Amino acid sequence: MEVFLMQLFNGISVSSILLLAALGLAITFGLMGVINMAHGEFIMTGAYTAYVVQNLFQAALPAGMLDWYCPAAIILSFLTAAVLGYVLERLVICRLYGRTVDSLLVTWGISLILQQAARSIFGSPNVGVKAPSFLEKSLRITGMLSLPYKRLFILVIAVVCLVGVYLLMYKTRQGRNIRAVMQNRDMAASLGVNTRRIDSMTFAIGSGLAGLAGCALTWIGAIGPTLGTNYIVDTFMTVVVGGAGSIVGSVFGAGFIGVGGTAFEFLTNASIGKVLIFLCVIILLQFRPKGIFAISSRALEE
Repeated sequence: MEVFLMQLFNGISVSSILLLAALGLAITFGLMGVINMAHGEFIMTGAYTAYVVQNLFQAALPAGMLDWYCPAAIILSFLTAAVLGYVLERLVICRLYGRTVDSLLVTWGISLILQQAARSIFGSPNVGVKAPSFLEKSLRITGMLSLPYKRLFILVIAVVCLVGVYLLMYKTRQGRNIRAVMQNRDMAASLGVNTRRIDSMTFAIGSGLAGLAGCALTWIGAIGPTLGTNYIVDTFMTVVVGGAGSIVGSVFGAGFIGVGGTAFEFLTNASIGKVLIFLCVIILLQFRPKGIFAISSRALEE
């Protein structure tokens, strides 16, 4: 039972990372109808930003103050990925609305360019980021069951971001405009909503959340130029299962993929577990092709 509970916690931890990556993708996909294959590279951007911030703090501050890189890395990972997403949206993505196949090919090309840029700057070998000392310990529940502080901290970040996105979408004027554009772009524009600004801002926020996911990933494993490709498929499955544009759907999809995949791997092995979770997704989409919590949006209607 203790081993099972530990695996369940690991699944929830994976779900929290998927949720961070999928929140932004769910909103931008529901808003713009663009299949962004470069979303994983925003995760990579956030991870490498945390790596650079750590190195700068190591070079500039005494060893006892190294832990202060953590809040700086979290903020800068979000901002760096958000700025990159904003620039890409203004230069490239804005020309791909309504062109699903073209968006798939172009963003895949962008992902390859960003991966090669990372190899040129940081090299091909994986690099590591040392977690702050206060995250190195574990919360011991029983003799065998202990919860690493690193994964608990990632879970807290995911919950904070989830609450933030909810407040943005449902408690602010900007969020109301986003939901209006998702439901009926032409009507929103006729009522004075600047749809271009909404697109750019939303894409930047979604990219920033992916950067946060990348920062979180640095504390549980090595990072490299292909980091994003390891998570992009699961992130898209999270969005598709939950429903594009739905916050509740993103939470459900992240739990379904993260906890379900971990449970299958625990009961079988890594390869068969992956096959089984894909099979469950296929079966689910046969009955709910728009996702469990699908909402009316331009992307789904088209």
